[in-house]
Amino acid sequence: MTPDQFLQRVAKHGPAPAYLFIGPDAYQRAACRKALAERTQQIDHFDLLEGSILSGVLDDARSLSLFSTERVIWVASAEGALPKTRAADAAEQDTASLADYLARPTPGVVLVFDCSRYEFEGEDKARIDRVQKFFAAIPDQVEFRPFTAESARQLARDLARAVGLNIGLAEIGLLVEVLAADAGRIVMEIEKLALFAGRERKVTAGDIALLVPNARETTVFALVAALGRGDRKRSLDSLDTLVREGEYLPLVLTFLATQFRLALVAQEANLRSSQQVQAYFAGQGIRVWRERAEQVCQTVAAFSKERLQAAIEKVFWADKALRDARPDDRVVMEELVLALTP
Repeated sequence: MTPDQFLQRVAKHGPAPAYLFIGPDAYQRAACRKALAERTQQIDHFDLLEGSILSGVLDDARSLSLFSTERVIWVASAEGALPKTRAADAAEQDTASLADYLARPTPGVVLVFDCSRYEFEGEDKARIDRVQKFFAAIPDQVEFRPFTAESARQLARDLARAVGLNIGLAEIGLLVEVLAADAGRIVMEIEKLALFAGRERKVTAGDIALLVPNARETTVFALVAALGRGDRKRSLDSLDTLVREGEYLPLVLTFLATQFRLALVAQEANLRSSQQVQAYFAGQGIRVWRERAEQVCQTVAAFSKERLQAAIEKVFWADKALRDARPDDRVVMEELVLALTP
């Protein structure tokens, strides 16, 4: 189930005897944990990677508390119960013990097995599947998937409205992209911006670059804009900022390549507005949000078709140099900037 479904069920029917919380998102997990805490008087903590064992947790769940008739037992690092970290026969005995407990759960006790270590994509997907299979006896499994870019932008808009922050859609899109749609960080940075700007002054991209740690997207797009103007000094300054912030330069080059390609396509299709850019790429099966469409339009205005074609070619050779037995990545990127700002 989703976190929203969990909150609705708890509000309507009360908590179930046991849950598996799985996934990396901390913001939604905190909301679900708060909902449980508001309905119980006591929360006990265990960690399966810090000395606790599943059989001990179940024994504690069967025991009556001296202080409360209702309590939550929060079991962190649920992945520690899997056979990879323990003997296979002991793990099989634990799954049987868990199923036996759930057949006759202790009234008033809510068991929460929490696994926040793994992502739902990439190499972690198989690990997620193993954790869910091990705890298959628990029917109520809540998946804390990361926010999508769209849902993160909606969250940022709602939070900004709640605190009275004057911030535009473009700046919200920039903030979400800078923070990689991390809901927890979005909450923190919205609060910080609200304290910094107050209710009257509108938040600018410069404010985000100043206050938000590792505002890579701001600096990368500043690099694109400086390259478009042929401003070699500003381009090298932006590159220096990226290096000092420890950014992975091949990823910076990937962003430049994507930006130039999108701009060239938009120019060849004679797209003049962000709405046209969004509609055109949507028809090609490529999702481009409004803020990115506006950036593409700005790049189209800054580069001629010939310069875009030349830039894409130079980016190709820079990418090849980065993959080769090469000098310092910074040297390759500086040579690219010099080539693009004659």
